[in-house]
Amino acid sequence: MARTPNTDRRQRGGDDQRNRSPRSDERDEEFLDKLVHINRVAKVVKGGRRFAFAALVVVGDGKGRVGFGTGKAREVPEAIRKATDQAKRTMIKVPLREGRTLHHDTNGHFGAGWVTLRSAPAGTGIISGGPMRAVFETMGVQDVVGKCTGTTNPYNMIKATFDALVNSQAPRQVAARRGKKVGDIVARRDGAAAAGATE
Repeated sequence: MARTPNTDRRQRGGDDQRNRSPRSDERDEEFLDKLVHINRVAKVVKGGRRFAFAALVVVGDGKGRVGFGTGKAREVPEAIRKATDQAKRTMIKVPLREGRTLHHDTNGHFGAGWVTLRSAPAGTGIISGGPMRAVFETMGVQDVVGKCTGTTNPYNMIKATFDALVNSQAPRQVAARRGKKVGDIVARRDGAAAAGATE
């Protein structure tokens, strides 16, 4: 006896897919993405040169999560889409102080580039330019001072910035590692910041 296809199951699957797509679109809308750099590249083959586009994109949720990705394709929109997808898959979580700045100063480097990030009081704004500003804006940082030396390559600047952000830790994490109270860590941090301001 021939089996009849289960149309109800397939129908339910189709309904689930239709119902699932709006939610996935809403999740995508939660992220902020910025195109940092795009350039044309060429591959030399037997018949000549094949041109393509390479894109560097930064993606964040505005609440401390941020990631970057690169993509290459024959067309610009496809390269940007690939870079955005990669950035969403490689996002990191950075603890923020009061939801606006970093908890402490931190350094990072990649290749010849060195990055210094400093926490700043309210009202300072983002004192940084180029690719670093795109990272802070998508991450949700409102007050920070950043400086990069040794390179102007946007790829190296982004990677050095992420190396510095990975080293950023919240007072709770530092207290747990050192076996101290969170209040002691915060008091020491605030005291050091006040001493630096007076100097």
